Amino acid sequence: MFSLSHIVTLILFLITFFALIYYRKTLQPYKKTIKWVLFSMLLLSEVSLHLWLIVTKQWDVSNLPIQLCSISTFLALFLFLKRNDKVFNLLFFIGIFPPILSMVTPEIGYHFPHFRFIKYFLHHSAIPLAVLYFILFEGYRVPKKAILYSYVCVNIIAVPVFFLNQQLDTNFFYLASPTDSKTILSFLGSGIMYYINLEIIAIFVFIITYIPMGMLQRRKRENG
Repeated sequence: MFSLSHIVTLILFLITFFALIYYRKTLQPYKKTIKWVLFSMLLLSEVSLHLWLIVTKQWDVSNLPIQLCSISTFLALFLFLKRNDKVFNLLFFIGIFPPILSMVTPEIGYHFPHFRFIKYFLHHSAIPLAVLYFILFEGYRVPKKAILYSYVCVNIIAVPVFFLNQQLDTNFFYLASPTDSKTILSFLGSGIMYYINLEIIAIFVFIITYIPMGMLQRRKRENG
């Protein structure tokens, strides 16, 4: 964490993120190219990881694509192929801060230029960049009521995941325990308090995530 390669990677992501915003009008003619580049990055990231794990004989049930970032990936891939406002509402809330936080506090034991390092950061970069693409180039907007809707959806998804963790001895959604590396989850306590704090953090993150979207829509209304 915070090695030179880690810091450079975070800086490159931030430059790309804000460049898309700043040059959005200039990039409008290239939106199809951006779309398929992001689509390819997401698809190849998910597929290549499982191929690598299989080839290196490291794959097990804990590698099933049931983590929040994998679900974000599948939602984004779906949206690249078919427009759906409700699907985007959910992606918006789980596809920005969670992947970015995962990049800030990465849970990988590999360093650049290892495949796992490159895949991890490309994958987690592509998810929020895809969300940004849908906002800038496809005109998606999120209503305030979607905060509660998406929060409930995540909790509904989490219920079977919780029981799946118990059956498979896995830690999908980090519902069994915090991450192995030091992240914000490490400070949420244990037992019932861990889940209470997790719910509080989740709704707080959803509200924070919505603030820029709310400001964007308010500005649009004021400008007519």
